[in-house]
Amino acid sequence: MNDTAETYDIEARARRRVNMKMGFYTHALVYVLVNLGLFAINTVTGRGQWHFWPLLGWGVGLAIHGIVTFLNLHGEGFRERMLADEIERLRRKP
Repeated sequence: MNDTAETYDIEARARRRVNMKMGFYTHALVYVLVNLGLFAINTVTGRGQWHFWPLLGWGVGLAIHGIVTFLNLHGEGFRERMLADEIERLRRKP
């Protein structure tokens, strides 16, 4: 692979990784801001503690998003090794 193609490949991977992280950070920021707003509304209206339920449900979704994002980022080397193994296996087949 020449230097230009390798640089492009590295830059494309870096952009993909940054986009994944930014997607999670944006999700986390929106989660915090919206749930602060719901808490404020709940506090002003004083009608039980209903703000807890959206916080909990959405929190589970945010946690799953975080786990998937960071496992995907940290598992990239594992995926590359699996891909190389499969390529080698296919090359050896008659």
